[in-house]
Amino acid sequence: MTIRVVVADDQALVRRGFTMILRIHDDIEVVAEAGTGLEAIEAARRQRPDVVLMDIRMPEMDGLEATSLILREADWPVRVLILTTFDPDEYVYEALRAGASAFVLKDIPPEQLAIAVRTVAEGGALLAPSITRRLIDQFAEHRVVSAAVSGRVERLTEREREVVIAVARGASNSEIAEQLFIGAATVKSHVSSILAKLGLRDRIQIVIFAYESGLVEAGDHDVGH
Repeated sequence: MTIRVVVADDQALVRRGFTMILRIHDDIEVVAEAGTGLEAIEAARRQRPDVVLMDIRMPEMDGLEATSLILREADWPVRVLILTTFDPDEYVYEALRAGASAFVLKDIPPEQLAIAVRTVAEGGALLAPSITRRLIDQFAEHRVVSAAVSGRVERLTEREREVVIAVARGASNSEIAEQLFIGAATVKSHVSSILAKLGLRDRIQIVIFAYESGLVEAGDHDVGH
């Protein structure tokens, strides 16, 4: 199956470079390019891509607002992968809260870009370890557990809470299966159930929920994955 991609970056050379890198892969098709946030939204509406590569700083509308609008409007499964040279804390937090599935820096090796696109298209999540650390530190600083969040925790079974905690610590499905002495297929079923019960999009949002709900505390994590 071909992964349809929109590339959004205000620098034409960077945008074209990403497009050229992705087009050498038979399973990836760049269906549109965009130079502003508004153009990214229009391209997404028109092309209905599987993945949008989104720069953060763009004219007319930044990538964070464009991400939020695309995901709010979309009636098809689309993922946003944030690519940026910037690594400040507020961008990480806001990008993930806006619904982005991945956040990688623009100095990613070319061969890793296609892997990132495939990972996101398949429903996975991707964060650079340095970004994960900053994100967790932010949750530690700003977290206030609301009654609404606490109520959502109550929807989960004890086993599902264990899976949420493991996901937040960066464990893969196979690692979670080993830790909890259950099959990998069972872990996948638990993850699907968690996403459905909590109304979440992907594993990144599970991580956010784990820290916002207090199921996992800052300092109680492993960012090596």
